[in-house]
Amino acid sequence: MFRSLRNRNYRLFTAGQVVSNTGTWMQRVAQDWLVLELTHGSGVALGITTGLQFLPLLLFGLWGGVVADRYSKRRVLMITQVSMGVLALILGVLAMSGTAQVWHVYLLAFGLGLATVVDNPTRQAFVVEMVGKRDLPNAIALNSATFNGARLLGPALAGLLIAAIGTGPVFLVNAASFGAVLLGLYAMRERELNVAEPVARAKGQLREGLRYVRGRRDLMLVLALVGFVATFGMNFQITVALVAREVFHTGASSFGLASSMLAVGALTGALLAARRASRPRLRLLLGAVLVFGVLEVMTGLMPTYGTFLVMLIPTGIALMTFTTAANATMQLSVEPEMRGRVMGLYMLVFMGTNPLGAPMVGWMAQAFGPRMTIVFGGVVATLTALVVAALAAPRGAASRSPREGGSVPRRIVRVPAMLANRMTAGRGY
Repeated sequence: MFRSLRNRNYRLFTAGQVVSNTGTWMQRVAQDWLVLELTHGSGVALGITTGLQFLPLLLFGLWGGVVADRYSKRRVLMITQVSMGVLALILGVLAMSGTAQVWHVYLLAFGLGLATVVDNPTRQAFVVEMVGKRDLPNAIALNSATFNGARLLGPALAGLLIAAIGTGPVFLVNAASFGAVLLGLYAMRERELNVAEPVARAKGQLREGLRYVRGRRDLMLVLALVGFVATFGMNFQITVALVAREVFHTGASSFGLASSMLAVGALTGALLAARRASRPRLRLLLGAVLVFGVLEVMTGLMPTYGTFLVMLIPTGIALMTFTTAANATMQLSVEPEMRGRVMGLYMLVFMGTNPLGAPMVGWMAQAFGPRMTIVFGGVVATLTALVVAALAAPRGAASRSPREGGSVPRRIVRVPAMLANRMTAGRGY
């Protein structure tokens, strides 16, 4: 399950990520709570904040992949970590001085998004340089486990700190946490990295990456799944906060608990993926999305806060099964010189759609209630899985390779009835 950790460079990277991701999740909770305090519980303001944080990915996300292919990924990551630490420090100082206004949060959220434009595809593509292709699925799953382990701990710590001393110190803790990543990157042995040859600067590299993905039907199907689920089904950062505050009338500590329960499921799903660690198939992605959609609908309909918390666990498992498999599928299916640009497009679809989805989700939550917003996201995820399954069915060209733009082979995707059989059997998850 943990074979990637035999690699010294990856151990250093993972250790830094544990610390930094914990701080990042603490800041996410504190940022949401600060916005709700400054705007007296406005779901629209919360959606705008989330949207602004991801807007740069929508505007410039593809260029981040070009940067990842052109330059040393290790050095690029050092620059992005320093940038994000400085932004967290500024927000912490504003909050602690009592001068923070909602437009400050909007501006700094946008600045954080600019840093992640480059950081996300670079960090994703850097994993294979540390562990190689053989251990890549395992490393991606462990990255998800690390991220969600921090997601389990971070919100709980943030809730306690906010209740005890306010939001400001939480931002300062996150600023300090980026030092762990910088130390890990600095201590790596460069000779042990499987460094891909940097792509020389040339015109048309962005268009080249888009043409490459457009000519790969298998990649396009994965991106379609990721796009719809991320836009409509993965806005828990908004909906959980509003359910905790507006539906069940709980405080910051209870909101942190809800985020942690979702993280328990996500962590479990990531560990299961690490144990499997084989090359995923499209039918696994479709099954995971279908299960996630059904569970999300059930979560939105739970009558009490306790049952709502319980349902977040299996929902998180299904979601993490899908996202881990999607990431591994994209990275293992492309050439090294294209990986940065492909992952830039993947992160654009995965995270850059938030500026479109988050304000709309915030508006829906304010107009129809947080419960119906969660249910709507689950319905969209379920319908997307069924539509993609139908599109992926062979149409007389099953013998053609996906790399040639042909249909996905019959052994990869079958009708939704087979997916239902696999779900009831509990296999492959």
